[in-house]
Amino acid sequence: MNKVVLLGRLTAKPELRYTGSNTAFTRFSIAVNRTFPGPDGKREADFINVVAWRKQAETVCKYFDKGNLIGIEGRIQTGSYDDKDGNKRYSFDVVLDNFEFVESKKSQEASAESYNVNPTPYDYQEPSSVDNSVNVESDPFSEFGDSVSIDDNFLD
Repeated sequence: MNKVVLLGRLTAKPELRYTGSNTAFTRFSIAVNRTFPGPDGKREADFINVVAWRKQAETVCKYFDKGNLIGIEGRIQTGSYDDKDGNKRYSFDVVLDNFEFVESKKSQEASAESYNVNPTPYDYQEPSSVDNSVNVESDPFSEFGDSVSIDDNFLD
């Protein structure tokens, strides 16, 4: 089975391109945070190359910008080629099968501003009936005093 699911932020605005046979595609990369800190205590990120084709490429280029959060599902594709000096080079890409808008329009605009880019609008309206507020006073772990850590293997 070859399946990849990633959640990350675009490192640049995707650009729509076309093959010789007029098939739309785009190549972009996303920064995916690691779940553990590095030796200096800071969380590091991996930069993953993604390729999208046809309508998905057009949609990604239309609605996403640098810094926007995107959820992707795809497969790993490897390849090799000889560079101009005759050296063998290897490629590693995630070929996009599905993607999801992870942020609301408001969140996307805020993240785009923090990356100093212009937000790309889209027709998503956040439901007004949803209460996204968090009631800190009802924290079930507040009486413990210290932070609570749940191991990732808890359900295994």
